Amino acid sequence: MTLNTYGGYWSPIVWVIAFVVAFLIVYILWGMGERKYKKGEQTKPFISGTEEPSKQEVHVRGGNVYWGFTEALKGYYNLMKKMHTGIINDYVLWFIGIGAILFLVIILPEVIK
Repeated sequence: MTLNTYGGYWSPIVWVIAFVVAFLIVYILWGMGERKYKKGEQTKPFISGTEEPSKQEVHVRGGNVYWGFTEALKGYYNLMKKMHTGIINDYVLWFIGIGAILFLVIILPEVIK
């Protein structure tokens, strides 16, 4: 079955064949890879010969990274924390309410004409 369009045609059989050929190429390339694997040493990142520091020394908490951003928008975040209760019914109500308002804003001018 072929679907003719302005941009060419679409045939599911061609796509299946293309995926099979791509899979075979990837599988062959994977098979040509190195078989030897040293679990301990090869899993470490290479940092130009420097010993890897411990995770506690280099860990940067998200609060520290985004401190300036959250501090500048503290008023907005405090307002949002009050609005978000964590109850799914509230979120669905907000979704339906905003959807109804958008519907009225989009449709009402057409109805008034």
